[in-house]
Amino acid sequence: MDYVPSLKKHYNEKIIPALKKEFNYRSVMQVPRLKKIVINQGIGQAVADKKLVDIGVEEITAIAGQRAVQTLATKDISNFKLRKKMPIGVTVTLRSNRMYEFLERLVNVVLPRIRDFKGVNNKLDGRGNYTLGITEQIIFPEIDIDKINKILGLQITFVTSAKTDEEGFALLREFGIPFKTSKHS
Repeated sequence: MDYVPSLKKHYNEKIIPALKKEFNYRSVMQVPRLKKIVINQGIGQAVADKKLVDIGVEEITAIAGQRAVQTLATKDISNFKLRKKMPIGVTVTLRSNRMYEFLERLVNVVLPRIRDFKGVNNKLDGRGNYTLGITEQIIFPEIDIDKINKILGLQITFVTSAKTDEEGFALLREFGIPFKTSKHS
């Protein structure tokens, strides 16, 4: 028997029927699903210190459990001392089992470690996708706090097959992402 992440099993057994009922879908194929999770870290200081990008690659690889790649500048910007093809960030795209495992760790381990945590913002992009901004990479247990020389933020984008924000929000809520309630924010 092949390994199936518990969150994927939860999606198939609980989330699909719940969303099918909530939005009155006729077919299981209409139910939105999580396509991929993209973790992105922009490292502006990399213009001055090239080692920061290598450190960023190692950190994001540890967080994601999959090799991260450098992102390169697409054009010259003289005000920022930026040249085309300079490394300025790190990105990794998670799909299938790794995506579900990362989401489960994020919801159950990482987000509860944030001090004074009251939920994440509930603003989607208009097409059912959601980007979560994290200000410090040290909330991830994979990061050794003693080896950190710079605290950097990162963005985690959840790309869904939902047609509307309402459907995307319902999907991510069912996955356990702790959104703030709209009445109190």
